Amino acid sequence: MSKREAFFESVCKENVDVFLKFTKLHNDATEPFDLDEVVQEVSKKQREALWDRLATLLRGTMADFPPDRWNAEDRDDAMEVEVPPDLEHTMEVLGGVTQVVMASVAVIQDGDAYNSLLQCATILNGLLASLPASEVPLQQAVFRVCEAWWKKGLLGKEELGRTAFLMCLEKSFMLKKPGAEIQRMWGLHEVLLSVDFQSEDSEEMMDLLLRCFLSGNHIKHDDGKRLMVFLFGRNVSFIRMIHGTIKNQLQFFTKTLTDHIAEIYFRAWKKASGEALEEMETACIQDFMQHAILLHRNTPVHPRVRQILSYFHKRKGHHNLDEMLHRLYKPILWRALTAANSEVRANATLLFTEAFPVHDPSQSSEKMDETVQKQLDALVCLLEDPQPMVRSTATLGVCKILAKCWEVIPPTVITDFLKKLVVELASDCSSPDVRCSVFKCLPIVLDNSLSHPLLEQLLPVLKYGLHDSSEKVRVAFLDMLLKIKAVRAAKFWKVCSMEHLLARLAVDSQPISKRIVDLLFNSFFPVNQSEEVWCERCVTLIQMNPKAARKFYQYAHLYTAPTNIAKLMLTIRRCLNACIQNTGELNESRSSNKENASVLEDVLSVSDTASMASLLEVVVILWRSIRKALEHNKDALQYTVSKFGAVIPKYFNIFQEERCTVPLILLASLLPPASVPTFSVGVLSRLRNMEPGVQQSQYSQVIDCLCSWGQASDSLELITHWLTEALPRTASKGNASRKVRITEPVEAKPDLGLDYLEYLVGRAATRDSILPLVQGPLKQLHKALGAWRSVLYSHLCSPESEASVPSAETALRAFTLHGRLSVHLQHAVSEGRDHLASLENMAAWVAERVLPFLVRPGEAGSAEGQLELARRVVESFLTVCRDMIRVGLGDEEFKGHLLHLCSLVLLSEKGYRCVPLLVSVLTEVAENYVPQDAPGQEEQEVGQHDGQSPVILGVVANVFQKVLEVLARRMRKEPEEGQELCLAALPSLGAFLQVVTAWGVGTSNPLSGVFSTISAAVIVESRHMLQKISHAQEVTRPESVDDLPPLSSTLLTVILKSPPVTRAFLSEVKSSVESEAIDCLTGLAAVLNILAVIRQEGKARGETKATAVSVQLQLQKHSSVTAEEEGHAQRVIYESAIKSVNEFLMV
Repeated sequence: MSKREAFFESVCKENVDVFLKFTKLHNDATEPFDLDEVVQEVSKKQREALWDRLATLLRGTMADFPPDRWNAEDRDDAMEVEVPPDLEHTMEVLGGVTQVVMASVAVIQDGDAYNSLLQCATILNGLLASLPASEVPLQQAVFRVCEAWWKKGLLGKEELGRTAFLMCLEKSFMLKKPGAEIQRMWGLHEVLLSVDFQSEDSEEMMDLLLRCFLSGNHIKHDDGKRLMVFLFGRNVSFIRMIHGTIKNQLQFFTKTLTDHIAEIYFRAWKKASGEALEEMETACIQDFMQHAILLHRNTPVHPRVRQILSYFHKRKGHHNLDEMLHRLYKPILWRALTAANSEVRANATLLFTEAFPVHDPSQSSEKMDETVQKQLDALVCLLEDPQPMVRSTATLGVCKILAKCWEVIPPTVITDFLKKLVVELASDCSSPDVRCSVFKCLPIVLDNSLSHPLLEQLLPVLKYGLHDSSEKVRVAFLDMLLKIKAVRAAKFWKVCSMEHLLARLAVDSQPISKRIVDLLFNSFFPVNQSEEVWCERCVTLIQMNPKAARKFYQYAHLYTAPTNIAKLMLTIRRCLNACIQNTGELNESRSSNKENASVLEDVLSVSDTASMASLLEVVVILWRSIRKALEHNKDALQYTVSKFGAVIPKYFNIFQEERCTVPLILLASLLPPASVPTFSVGVLSRLRNMEPGVQQSQYSQVIDCLCSWGQASDSLELITHWLTEALPRTASKGNASRKVRITEPVEAKPDLGLDYLEYLVGRAATRDSILPLVQGPLKQLHKALGAWRSVLYSHLCSPESEASVPSAETALRAFTLHGRLSVHLQHAVSEGRDHLASLENMAAWVAERVLPFLVRPGEAGSAEGQLELARRVVESFLTVCRDMIRVGLGDEEFKGHLLHLCSLVLLSEKGYRCVPLLVSVLTEVAENYVPQDAPGQEEQEVGQHDGQSPVILGVVANVFQKVLEVLARRMRKEPEEGQELCLAALPSLGAFLQVVTAWGVGTSNPLSGVFSTISAAVIVESRHMLQKISHAQEVTRPESVDDLPPLSSTLLTVILKSPPVTRAFLSEVKSSVESEAIDCLTGLAAVLNILAVIRQEGKARGETKATAVSVQLQLQKHSSVTAEEEGHAQRVIYESAIKSVNEFLMV
């Protein structure tokens, strides 16, 4: 018996094991047995007999082990590793049957009776839902059978095709790259023709199909787009479902994805007909039109809706598209253009101008001309709209229309439009947005070359746009000039003169300056011409506007190569040398004279100090702009240094005016000190010989020079020497052995030294030069500054110090700089806390030596000058500490010392004068512990300060309580002084409460006691006023914050500025009322007075009403007061409170 006959005999229940062996042989690539060949080679009768036997085998297998037992086996053996034998055997039989069915489908011919094969395919299709999850290969085999059956077009293909399509659809959502599955879906898309979209059985498929419209993979794929376009025309009700799905997710689509969605809508509209076309137009396209008009512009959906409509507008001229847009816009667009809401008018203007002209091509020429003229008239009205937003939008639309339709619009109409824009709207004084819109949109018109002749005549009217008060208008104006230059529409200097451009370049901001440099670059730096021409243009620019010249060359490196910048520097050097030669001051060889000859010799001379100084400034500016490039090109750097190093000494001899000296020093700082030995030796002497009170501009370049050469230590040693020598001898004894490189005795100049130090510490570049010297000169300087505390203390002890003692102002500056330098040193030295300890030592000194002088003048022999000096010392130190905490340098121990000092300041008699600064310190300390918004960040922040943060924040709350107590005390003793103090503290109080609120409301807030303190202070003060009432006529309800007691007025002014702070305050008040911490009648009345003020301000209405409800419940306990005689103060307070509560609850 042949294998073929043996295989046929095995297809039965009795020989099922043999059948399974044959299927395994088929799957074995090394075996010659092939089911496909076997099925192809047999006769029609044999095939039909095989299919009958196959159907019998499949039915028998299902009867022996039905599907309802498969899941039971799975559940029973869920923890077993092995699959039950019966289930495994059944799956093998199903796999074999599926293979035979698949091989048979391909050979079915016309006239074959394949009912048995159809039964097999139907059974397998029905078993798909019951197959175990592990049988993925079998599921895929059944899917291929269903797909092949559909493509063959056999009987029963509808159900099998639907299964194939559904499985393919599900799989496309599971894969990261579903391109192949989407392509297969499109191959099966005709399956959907047999799907009843009104049936409940199709809901699963409909849900999956709608998911396609949310999947980027499906939307971007070409076959995915074809499928979606097909779905739009499949069912009228399904169109609405698709459109609703897209609208719901449109705000989350990217611009690219929205473009694909717009393409799908457009293609679906082109392909639709009958009811589907009508539904597409009214339910989808017109719906988008209405949303584009009615939605707020700041919603995320609006730009996406406009993008979809723009896709249609850009394809105007397509068959039937103009007619469709005209028909759909007609009932909504023209009404929206005249709507009362300005944003609706602006949105409608965008659509109208983008779709212009909105007309029906089937109209007659006369009718069409009339329609277009009406629309042009409408544009004129929009340009004159009272709302700036509409005028700006109309300006954009008109410019787009002119650029697109210039050839077909009458010349008179074009001229009228442009005059309207250029003459009226460009100078619209009511709105910078409108003016900006004109300058931004005119470049759109310039894209049409036909507009250039007319615009060349009109644009000069716009010249004053360069001096507009709004920066964005000036930016737009210059962008327009750049566009004019790029398209060669006109000469830009005829639109705006060179003098105006240079004047604006000299004074304006970076965005403006860069654009002007870009505009003028070819005029003053023509890279295609010789270097001598560059220098000539440079001199011309300097003579026209020196300040503009400096700005021009500051940004010139952005528009040319560093090589050209270096060439210009060397050309300017040759020009300067030539000028010196002409005066007979420089004797060089004939060849050098010839080399340096220039046409500028007749224009420039050494006596022209302004020009010489400006040229030197330009060289410095150019060198700085390419400094990094030169450092990467050692040869170019060495050449440039040698050339300038050879002439710098002579320049110092020739150009001795201060205007020239400054750029020369800066130029020398760019060279190595060895290149300018004569100058470098005398730099320190320049600093030493300056007089106190000299302007910063006179010593800043010298200090920069030293820092640039790496000689900052010399300046530190000079400062240290002056500070040490200026101290009284007893104070400077410890520094007697200090060695400073001073060659001759000089007068100590501590004030000038402090000026130098402030400059060194105050700028990042110089500060970075001195901080590495922490173990050398900087350490000695820090020690010398610390010694000045003795001078400060002597002034505190005696208001009239000896003449030999430096002034208190100098000592205070040294004290402050000592603290600032400690902060910088702590930042520079990341390890250890030596400099924090120094600051803590200063805090202890302030507490011990300074605070005793914060007393009333006359007490303990204290004078007003001593009090003022003590206050300034305390405030200067607290300012340094506050700034240190702000930049995150203080640790927990330091914060503890600082808060202790704050407490001591408040306890001193006149410490209240420092309250605004103290609250600012509390703000910075508390802000260090505020949890961030990032997920998990709060736990991290708390973890970092795990042990100390509750303690520190608790101290902050306590110190703040003392602050309020001090303010309340001053209000009682000195109302005017207290009021001034409260006003000074308003900004810092507001910042502190913002930080407290950042923690949130509740027991987890370690600063929750702050709002308890504030609410108690406000309520107690208001209650105290109510308790003093003795007559009914005195019972009044405050109408504003000013009607409250002084401290309450100040605190509520701060609270009401921030909605979150207001809500937190009301939450605390409500909690106090509900906990019965406030239960007396006057206390509840005080709460209602506060609520009345908050309600009058229109703040936190919900929280205000909730607090009023809590007060009402507590007021019921005091109803017995109504038994008092009429006119009694307590009864009047109660009745007024009940009236207030009722008013709150009725709102």
